Amino acid sequence: MTASEQRLRALMLDALGGDRAAYGALLADLGALLRRYFERRLADTAEAEDLVQDTLMAVHTRRATYDRARPFTAWAYAIARYKLIDHLRRRKVRPTVPLDDNVHELFAPDDHEAAMAAADLERLMAGLPEGQRQAIRDTRLEGLSAAEAAARAGINEGAVKVRAHRGLKALAAKVKGGPDADR
Repeated sequence: MTASEQRLRALMLDALGGDRAAYGALLADLGALLRRYFERRLADTAEAEDLVQDTLMAVHTRRATYDRARPFTAWAYAIARYKLIDHLRRRKVRPTVPLDDNVHELFAPDDHEAAMAAADLERLMAGLPEGQRQAIRDTRLEGLSAAEAAARAGINEGAVKVRAHRGLKALAAKVKGGPDADR
């Protein structure tokens, strides 16, 4: 998942939860991406700006249809693409640049499997104590050293190592269905 996808998805989820500041940030960030997308495909910057606004309005009116388990940028890209196609049809213009050129630079690919794996991992880790979850996230998922994770958590390095070890042992037991599955 790209940093842009992570940021936009997090903003969208916060916005759906009622966070107005996150919603404003989402619209600003998404507007900048859309502006570049449309300006690459249209000669007239005024038309591009109109499409940015149309797309942002469509995102606003259709925000309840966003599937939280799916990548946000793929959903937003689909709306932008349809707005562009409709615009070109109304103008009876044939695009000189393929509609999907360099899409990967702007929007994230559909990484549904990665999202599902992340959701599965979060469900597995939900039964662990917070300290163990955080130690695993820091050292195994984010790649921090034990010293960096310890500084972040405000504990000593040995405690981070113990928490991560115990958490991983409990996760392994859950996956295997062993005696430590409920710890």
